[in-house]
Order: sequence, then structure tokens, then C-alpha cells
Amino acid sequence: MNYPLLNAFLTIMWVALWVMWFMLLFRIFGDIFRDDSMSGWGKAGWSVFCVVLPFLGCFVYLIARGKGMGEREARRARKNEQEFRAYVRDAAATGQDTATGHVDELSRLAGLHDHGDITDAEYERAKEKVLAG
Repeated sequence: MNYPLLNAFLTIMWVALWVMWFMLLFRIFGDIFRDDSMSGWGKAGWSVFCVVLPFLGCFVYLIARGKGMGEREARRARKNEQEFRAYVRDAAATGQDTATGHVDELSRLAGLHDHGDITDAEYERAKEKVLAG
């Protein structure tokens, strides 16, 4: 097979450019449909512009709204990070409260049992109930 090295390099370059082009196109469409401040008509207009005249539409979109793309993405990332941290905090607090609640309840039951306020059978039933729930 006679395929010079320069032709192989150019083929790889063109494939890489097409992959980058499609990544840019998907990123623009993602930004169009994630932007809550844009009206439905605006989303439809930008979508039609990017589909009918893809190169011109994408370049005009990047010029007109490119700076906002980065700001919206950063805002979305910060919001996701805050929601994740809040979820972890809540989950850790709930798990800790449950464990602490079990320990407190078992120590209260042990105190009642030691003082003779409840029988051995009542203590065992209550302990099983606390450990099961």
C-alpha cells in the first residue's frame, strides 16, 4: 500500500479537526438548551441558525455569547459542588444522629435495667427493638 507519511499526518489532522468541530457543536447546543435566561424562541432561532449554517452559526454564537458560556458553566459547576457538599453534610449528620440516638437509647435502657425499673425480659425486648430500628 502506497500511502506517504504526510498523507497519513493530514488524514489524522482532518479527523481530529472534525472531532473538535463536533465537540464544539455539541457544547454550543448544550449551552443553548441549558441557558434558563434565553426564551424558547431564542433557543429555536440559535438552533436553526446552527443547523442551517453550521460554521457561521457556531462562530457567531461564540462571538455573541462565548463569554457567557464560560460564566454559565462555572456557575453551574459551583452550584453542583454546593449541592453535593450539602448532601454529604446532611447524609453524615443523619447517620451520626441515628448512631448517637441508638447509643443514647441503649444507655438509658441500661440505666433503667441497672436501677431495677425494668425486668431482664423487658430490657432484652427493648434492646432488640432499638438495634433493629
